[in-house]
This record gives sequence, structure tokens and C-alpha cells, in this order.
Amino acid sequence: MEIIKDTFDFSVEGRTVITLGKFDGVHRGHQALICRARDYAASGQMNGQALYTVLFSFMIGNFMLLTVPERRELVERMGVDILVECPFVPQIITMEAEAFVKDVLVGQMHARHLVVGDDYRFGYGRRGDVSLLRKMGEEYGFSVETVPKVKDGDSRVSSSRIREALDRGDMETVNRLLGYDYFVEGPVIHGRRIGRRIGFPTTNLIPDGSKRLPPNGVYFVRTEIGDRVYNGVTNIGTKPTVDGHFLGVETYLYDCEEGADLYGQKQKVELLHFSRPEMKFSTVEELREQISVDRKAGLHFFEKHSF
Repeated sequence: MEIIKDTFDFSVEGRTVITLGKFDGVHRGHQALICRARDYAASGQMNGQALYTVLFSFMIGNFMLLTVPERRELVERMGVDILVECPFVPQIITMEAEAFVKDVLVGQMHARHLVVGDDYRFGYGRRGDVSLLRKMGEEYGFSVETVPKVKDGDSRVSSSRIREALDRGDMETVNRLLGYDYFVEGPVIHGRRIGRRIGFPTTNLIPDGSKRLPPNGVYFVRTEIGDRVYNGVTNIGTKPTVDGHFLGVETYLYDCEEGADLYGQKQKVELLHFSRPEMKFSTVEELREQISVDRKAGLHFFEKHSF
């Protein structure tokens, strides 16, 4: 996948099928847009030339549902040929909708087909809409296809709904709306080995500072390390009983071989269920007893649920 980033001065070779948006989380609604654009591009050629699937994404905001590398990996796996990460600079903020279509979509990206949501709006003051796209498509030779909003119950799937659910620790809703399990990933690092000393060895990672996280607390998780998948119990937080200095993700893995050397390997922790808030205990022994309770609760959870 070709990635165009950190510039608004670019051009795309070839003719393109484009879908546009912020794509925070690449949730089920975003996936519908990407899949339709990919399938259209794969369905044929135009005047003997291949069509390329382009995802045009506006890069805004902090504490997003996906980090930049995570989003890149997801959309590449979905078959996107070119990812344009457009910086939200004054040049784009103040651009009128008609100029965006003429200069960017047609002039720089050679659009032949656009795939957008049925309520898509763009340009300065959000004055551009699907009707304008269709009108300009007749003039500049591209077609426009709208994809209905994906619904969950009576409400549409949206990044804002997912963020609200994440902020209250409702991982079941988050994962249902995303269409995949929310995750935190990073290399396994050395911790203070307190878990090992009290009988519960754990892995540790430091989450990317740009990643939006759920409330501090204990979660039942599925963890991928290398080619192995483990069920586990994770604490997200500052470990106030023994440390309290930085935010970390610490995971006890069921059925992990004692003494397994996992340091430096990439760990992906998928958050399945919020069990309890993070707590501070008076003694390490009280912490050990609570971890034992959490471990048993996790076993009960995984006995009732298959993933």
C-alpha cells in the first residue's frame, strides 16, 4: 500500500476509486465504504487502465480509537491501494467544496468513482454534499455512489458512539460497533517483577500516548504474542499499590509456560470485558488476594464465553 502523508502537495498516478472521511476506528460503517470502493475498483478497468482504491483520510484530533500505524495496518489488510493522510492545514480547512473536487479529487487524484456515506458533507463550512458531487461528476467525468449508514439497533454506527462506550468501559458495545475487538499493542517490556514475586507473573507494555484508552481497571482479554494466543486478565492503570508513576498495561496470561521469554515481542491485547475499576490496596498481600479473585473471575468468564 502506498502512503501519502505530511503534505497537501501530491498527485496520484492512474485512475482512482476514492472514499473519503476521518475513519477514526475504521468501524463497521467505514468498513462498508472501504469494501465497496475496493470491490468497484476490482470489478473492471476503464479504457484499459486499472482502477486503484484510494482512502482519503483527514488527520485530526488526539486520543483517537486507532493510532496511525494501527489504522494503516487495518486498511492495508482491507485491500486499499493508496492511503492519503491529509493534514488538517489552513489550505484544506478554508477550501471551498467546488475547489476541493476540481483541484484535489479530479486534478491531483484523477477520480473516476467516489464512494461516500449518504449524508457526506465536505469543504469550507461543510457546504459540499452528495448532490454537489453528482453535479460536478457530470462535468468532470466521475460517478458517485452512496452507501447507507450501517445501523446497530435503531442507531447508526459512529465513532462518537464508540468513544462514548469506550469512556464508560462498555467493551461489548465498543467491539460490536467496531466489528473487531478493541486492542492495545506494543513490545513486551521489563516490569518490576512484583507479579512474579507474588505468584502471578505478568507481561507489561506501555500504550502509545495517542491511543484512546478505556477507564483504568481490570479487563478480561485475549492476547496475541507471536503465533500464540492466550486468554488473560489485564490491568490498565498506574498500579497505585506498588508504583503509581506511569500508565501501563499489565497482563496475566492463562496457560503461558512458566519462564517463557516474551520480552521484546509484539503483544496485542484485545479488551473483551471490563471487570472492575483499578484499586489501591494497603499491602501487597491484599493485592495478591485480589489478583487471585480476578484470576478466578476471568476463568469463569472464559468458561461462559467463546471467542
